[in-house]
Amino acid sequence: MAWVFLIGAILSEVAASLSLKAASDGRKGWYAVVAAGYGLAFTSLTFALDRGLGIGVAYGIWVAAGVALTAVGGRLLFKEPLSKLMAFGIALVGAGVLLVEIGGH
Repeated sequence: MAWVFLIGAILSEVAASLSLKAASDGRKGWYAVVAAGYGLAFTSLTFALDRGLGIGVAYGIWVAAGVALTAVGGRLLFKEPLSKLMAFGIALVGAGVLLVEIGGH
């Protein structure tokens, strides 16, 4: 169940971040989605930690997945750049999280 909450935290944070971009582009109604999304993200992360995930692993996965999904979402929704170098950086973040996970066992 901890992993379900972590996935919820990731998706909520990504939705909030993408909504922040929409709100900053002049669509002020999106600020409500931003606030709700970040609130849900932190609540879900708390539930994941309460159910046994370690903070280093949970936060690392949350950040890595959030960076990757937000970059892809920004590309798809807002036509922001996503170069090969950026993709490589995202892969490095993912590899770092994997090493933290492996090192924790």
